[in-house]
Amino acid sequence: MNRREFVRTLAVSGAPALAGGVFAQSPQPTGAVGEEAGVPEGARRIKRATDAAMAMQRRDWEQGILAQAMLEAGEREHLIQLTKAAMMLRTPDGRMGVVASGSPTDPTMGGPAYAKAADWTGDPAMRKAVEAMLEWIQQKAPRNAQGILYHTFHAPEMWSDGLNGAPPFLAAMGHYDEALKQIEGYRERLWNPEKKLLAHIWDDGKHQFKDPSFWGGGNGWAAAGLARVIRSLPADRQRDRERLAEFLREIVDGCLAHQREDGLFHDVVDRSDTFVETNLAQMLAYAVYTGVADGWLSGEYRAKADRMRAAARAKMDDLGFVQGACGAPGFDRPGTSTEAQAFCILMERAGSRFE
Repeated sequence: MNRREFVRTLAVSGAPALAGGVFAQSPQPTGAVGEEAGVPEGARRIKRATDAAMAMQRRDWEQGILAQAMLEAGEREHLIQLTKAAMMLRTPDGRMGVVASGSPTDPTMGGPAYAKAADWTGDPAMRKAVEAMLEWIQQKAPRNAQGILYHTFHAPEMWSDGLNGAPPFLAAMGHYDEALKQIEGYRERLWNPEKKLLAHIWDDGKHQFKDPSFWGGGNGWAAAGLARVIRSLPADRQRDRERLAEFLREIVDGCLAHQREDGLFHDVVDRSDTFVETNLAQMLAYAVYTGVADGWLSGEYRAKADRMRAAARAKMDDLGFVQGACGAPGFDRPGTSTEAQAFCILMERAGSRFE
């Protein structure tokens, strides 16, 4: 079951929707985090965001992106713990961390991190689990005639979220051509060159958009996913790196065209009647910091990332929860989410490369 569809299922079953996300009643954001002597602000925020995230209930993509955040933050013990927990919820087809029916591609968000945990531990069971998930995504997951993966089991749909799923996993495991093929397949169906934004959901059976809106979260997932793939490509794939970097830059520019004065964005980036949302700023800041630090994005973008980082920092409350994100479990209103916690960590870690 996926993101926004979760809340619809609650309504059909008669269960009450969780207003504002599961932690929406946390203390209000203060814009400041406790001042431990001698500890940089970014490190303090990573610690608080991690503590809050580890307390949250999670589904497969949430487990995966938090694992990636732990990998990039150098939190080896937490990463190994998350990987072992994901192994406990393996499906017979090889997907890891699955709660309920899950998605064909969401579990792969944690693939590179789980693989690193297997390398660190030398645990053969962990390595086998990662290899089984790779086999799933390469050979068994539902896809169209051209081999482009579907994001759901119940319909032949492609979501902008998917750009942060299989492509980074495939690239991290050395399957560069397949990663690039998936990116191009999604781009062909979801990209609006005039708006420089990705639509959210394409129905490949009906050959039309199921959700043509330019959801901020989906564009953020895509930008982050592209940054991860670029980082995995070897030096002899320079042309591919340049092409992906240009695509990512266009997404960033498309979003920035609709940035609010406070540095944040609306949930649907070109619609001011949708709620103000925090996580897109974190996602884009992570991608931009990564690109500038690695040399494939112009240094002029750093100031833009700094502005988004400052805006997002003001939304962290005293318990470490990032407020005002597209909120779990329905992702249809402001609240909190594991992915917002993960991208806080990813943003702060990427930003710390300039400090």
